[in-house]
Amino acid sequence: MLEVQPLRTCEGNRLRKLRLRSLRDSPSAFSGTYEEAVARSVEQWCAQIEALPTFVAVSNGSDVGLVRAAPLKDNPGVAFLLSMWVAPEFRGDGAGEALINALADWGRAAGIVRLILDVDESNEPALGLYGRTGFRKTGESSALDHLDEQISEIRMARDL
Repeated sequence: MLEVQPLRTCEGNRLRKLRLRSLRDSPSAFSGTYEEAVARSVEQWCAQIEALPTFVAVSNGSDVGLVRAAPLKDNPGVAFLLSMWVAPEFRGDGAGEALINALADWGRAAGIVRLILDVDESNEPALGLYGRTGFRKTGESSALDHLDEQISEIRMARDL
């Protein structure tokens, strides 16, 4: 059975393990690198949880997915969805939707009215997930310079 849990500040090691797994699995999907992440202390991971609402998908006691939000300081009511990742063996089984729905519930309770994200324009599974959960393309795009390659990203948004 799948459930979504918010991480507590003291669970930095849990976040670290998930983030490192996501970076090994999908290095080009994130702006940070595995090397940068592995160098962070548990205290730094705990501080990230305190600063960024973080949710984990759990199946049979194992962490299988992650999503975080960064409220925008210069645009109250808007938060950036980031670090979205689901273990390959759980993709297509509802874990992604459950994580996004938990983040949306948090957002509404926190006074967030809009979630935004950037996604690789060629990542069809991610585009499908975001579309199914109410995100729409905004027409904005950007380029992510990562690991000696440039990735074209599009912006998507969901009103809460």
